Amino acid sequence: MEGLQRMLDAIEYVESNLDNELQINDIAACAYMSKFHFQRMFSMLTGFSISEYIRNRRITVAAQELVHSESKVIEVAMKYGYESPESFAKAFRRIHGISPTAARKNSQSLKAYPKLSFQIQLKGDVEMDYKIVEKEPFTVIGKSIRTSTISGENHRKIADFWVRSNQDGFAEELSKNCGSLGLLGICLEFDEKQENIRYLIGAEKNVDQIPDDWEKATIPGASWAVFPVHGAMPDAMPKVWERIFSEWFPATGYEHADGPELEVYLSDKDPSSADYYSEIWIPIKK
Repeated sequence: MEGLQRMLDAIEYVESNLDNELQINDIAACAYMSKFHFQRMFSMLTGFSISEYIRNRRITVAAQELVHSESKVIEVAMKYGYESPESFAKAFRRIHGISPTAARKNSQSLKAYPKLSFQIQLKGDVEMDYKIVEKEPFTVIGKSIRTSTISGENHRKIADFWVRSNQDGFAEELSKNCGSLGLLGICLEFDEKQENIRYLIGAEKNVDQIPDDWEKATIPGASWAVFPVHGAMPDAMPKVWERIFSEWFPATGYEHADGPELEVYLSDKDPSSADYYSEIWIPIKK
């Protein structure tokens, strides 16, 4: 589990530099990972982005310093990377519900986001099947949404997107033109901090004409790690995602290749059935 130990090293680097400028590239380098892979690993293991973690830890440490020292608000704000007392006060109020001045004057309860720690466990009691597939670039068609990953907003919005797509007939119409991969749920694009994503419900393009409100996107050619998922949706899929990032990546030495991720729904059976079959496809590099 050397990969997870390296994540701990990266956290120690963050904690030692909360009052300095932090660059994601430098943090990822502490873990000997690419920037994209580190950010994806971090968010999948913790449920929030590394940038969100840094913001929360800085405002926690800043609050303690503000309450227990004679430093001025502007001094604390500048020390922890805020451009002005106003931006610091806004972030402070968002987390703690009160202003920095009120926190200093009164014995108010303040929230604290503790330092993160990974519990490293060697599981190995359940085998994890996978295969490596080489696939040329291909075009997908469908509809997409953009959503934030902060506070799990993406999970809620993507679930609602699937419900709407099934209710309004879009998924049924799309399934009539599916390629060999069936229906796809695609994490198509990530922003630089991986706090916003574009998610597409689609299928491989095998028709010339598509409806005006549908869109096209190209999935780059890649080496894909393909993981089988057995079980009812939506519960079965998250369990495999968790094992991929907490067990498979640290154990194999592969990295995420900074491309779209696919959830592949191949089965014609009821997705809520216990024997439903689907797959997760992740672009990888050694």
